[in-house]
Amino acid sequence: MTAHDLAGLHLEESGGDGPLVLCLHGIGSSSAAFAPQIEALAAAGHRVVAWDAPGYGRSADPDGDLTLDDYADTAAAVIRARATEAHVVGVSWGGVVALRLATRHPDLVASLTVADSTPGSGTGPEKAAAMRARVPELERLGPRAFAEERGPRLLSRDAPPELVRRVVDTMADAIRPPGYRQAAESMAATDLRGELADVTAPTLVLCGDQDRITGPDASQVLAGGLHRTAYVIVKDAGHLANQEQPEHFNAWLLSHLHIVTDTRDRTHTRKG
Repeated sequence: MTAHDLAGLHLEESGGDGPLVLCLHGIGSSSAAFAPQIEALAAAGHRVVAWDAPGYGRSADPDGDLTLDDYADTAAAVIRARATEAHVVGVSWGGVVALRLATRHPDLVASLTVADSTPGSGTGPEKAAAMRARVPELERLGPRAFAEERGPRLLSRDAPPELVRRVVDTMADAIRPPGYRQAAESMAATDLRGELADVTAPTLVLCGDQDRITGPDASQVLAGGLHRTAYVIVKDAGHLANQEQPEHFNAWLLSHLHIVTDTRDRTHTRKG
């Protein structure tokens, strides 16, 4: 598939005719990571779309090199094909894509929820090098062994074995070198700190208190740089707080969406 081409993009969709929610997964995952959120959001009346990013899961491999802008523009095309705007939920790398989407296409983003994310790996040469070094490791080990190595670190040390297995299986099924290479490069080349102030969408920033990958410090940088933000620590959760503590995560997410929607409705009523 080419950049912004939806023909080769796999999308999981659920729910009815309510406000659109677009879910963007992390660099080692797929739409399967959002199963708990898809169920809760659909039950609350939202229309939910979760992508397998280009080169991931059941989506086609990209034909050329994709930048962070390309991922953001592809997400924008998903929104335009279904609605005038969306509430965007991004986990880790998906949060980085979501933030760039919000600065490139502010009219399409009604709100943001950014979980266990970061301003990008381009904030320092060591972080950028570490991100790029994952690619030869994946090529050397293959998806299954790579997932067995990395997957458990995405959760807290007390995560139940069945969740660890599900995370590892999701990663092994989702990743392959062409897509992972381009996603990793998009992270290594990105430092969002200078553009956070340009994000106009109300944003909920969440982070697991036991996140060993990006950690609360990176989420605090995001929360501190955004103007309209709330910052929440999710207890007893690692990097994948949405999967490890789905009830708590979903409660915060649904509350955020309710507040944003209610505020916008009252604003439009006053203007009318």
